[in-house]
Amino acid sequence: MDRYAVVGNPVAHSKSPLIHAAFAAATGQALSYGRLLAPLDGFAAAVAGFAAAGGKGLNVTVPFKLEAFALAREQTARAQVAGACNTLAWRGDHWYGDNTDGAGLLRDLLHNVGATIAGGDVLILGAGGAARGIIVPLLAQAPRRLVVANRTQARAAQLAADFASDGPVAAIEPAALAGERFDVVINATSIGLGAAVPRELWPAGMFAPGALAYDLVYANDTTRFLRWAHEQGVTRTADGLGMLIEQAAESFALWRGVRPDTAPVFALLRA
Repeated sequence: MDRYAVVGNPVAHSKSPLIHAAFAAATGQALSYGRLLAPLDGFAAAVAGFAAAGGKGLNVTVPFKLEAFALAREQTARAQVAGACNTLAWRGDHWYGDNTDGAGLLRDLLHNVGATIAGGDVLILGAGGAARGIIVPLLAQAPRRLVVANRTQARAAQLAADFASDGPVAAIEPAALAGERFDVVINATSIGLGAAVPRELWPAGMFAPGALAYDLVYANDTTRFLRWAHEQGVTRTADGLGMLIEQAAESFALWRGVRPDTAPVFALLRA
């Protein structure tokens, strides 16, 4: 039976084994999927051991996506754009790397949440690897503008410069967001992982009427970012569970050659 796993640190909380087990059952694929806890200083060794034991593919989570990119001998174009890999596929003697985060986000936004990107104003909070992986797919939907705001302005400015040729992207200092209005606000920071919402940085009132607040992080309870959005009167919110499921389906399709239906998995995980 082909073996797959999610690798990260921590990884015990990951819902990926449940997701891929459901995908396998629905598509009639014989495979096993587990969790691989890699030491913070031992990612490459852990992945090599997994391949040596017959492992066929890995989903890569925090904090190893950059290391996965460096480890992959081949990368897809979207992985190269992101500079990070969240999916690895074993190709006999080397790893093939992909980044399915952007595709997963777009599918969740457009097909599950019902958001409209085209012609709208989009704000990404954060300028790290999570933000880098979603900018090009978002720009491909032709927003009126895409703005990046980050605690460290230089990182946001660099990110905007890196993707300037892909569409109308700009960097704004957080304090300058006061008075701005956005149709879609995406949290790509660590706020959802437990850090306090930086109220001194993100000004209130940046949500346009009917705006969507989207957190890339998922949790069993409402994330801090989404609670903050609710406090400002935002009624359309979504966490990253849909993105997780949709990017997992992309990974599954890369490994197995068939894209599973994701709707039943939403019901399973929400329950």
